[in-house]
Formats: sequence, C-alpha cells, structure tokens
Amino acid sequence: MLTIDSVADLWSKTYNTHGKPDWEHIFPYYHQDMVFQDSVQRIEGKEEFIEMCNRLTRRCKELEMKILSIAQNDNVILMEWIMTMQFKRNPTSDLHGTTKLVLNEGGMIIEQRDYYDLWGDIFDNIPRFGKAYRRFMKRKFG
Repeated sequence: MLTIDSVADLWSKTYNTHGKPDWEHIFPYYHQDMVFQDSVQRIEGKEEFIEMCNRLTRRCKELEMKILSIAQNDNVILMEWIMTMQFKRNPTSDLHGTTKLVLNEGGMIIEQRDYYDLWGDIFDNIPRFGKAYRRFMKRKFG
C-alpha cells in the first residue's frame, strides 16, 4: 500500500538532479485502468500513461522535481512540487504544481490529476513576454 513516505521516496528516485527521468519503478503502482489528467490532456489506461511519460522524456533535455510537501487523507495523496524542465532549445522553466493520487481498494493508483499553470510558468521565462502575459491575465481574469 502506498503511503506518503513511500510516494515521497519513489518520486524522489524518479527525477535525478541532471538528466532524464526514469519512471520504470513507479509504473507497477498504477492500475491498468488508471486515468491521468492535467491542464493539457486526459489519458485513460496505464499503457497510454507510459507512452505519455516516454514522450515527455524525449522532449526534455533535463527534468527535475522537488517535492515541497505531501499529505494523505484516506485513499488520497496530495503532493506539492516544483518541476524544472529544460527543453532542447529553450531556457529552463520551473512549473509549480500539485498532484492528486487516488488509490483503489488494492492500494494501486487509479487516478492521477496534476494541477499547474503551464503557460504562465513557461511564459515567465521569456523576456518581456512574461510580463505582458501576466498583465493580460490580470486585466482579463483578475
């Protein structure tokens, strides 16, 4: 059964300090019928999830994750994190986010939902554009 200690340990081994991530050791904890969703996509099934992880690995020159906090309530585990991504031709971008893992009766991950502001965190790293984006967002939504 996954706990906050085992999740923190497993996820800390996923993202090394320099280079590409390796998710192989966490895939066994995902149920075949799991659902993943983030601000970009919704994926159903473990095989599709594995393919998505492999695409992200190929696109990134480096990928790191720092877990800031983790908590559990019954079958739900929440993690707050900062993911640092460096794409092949772009500067490093920090994404600030949260992951919600839902465990089934057998203790396997049946649902993963990642929450983050993809465009805002990436645009913040583009000179002048980041400030213009934030002004636009504040004017339209704030």
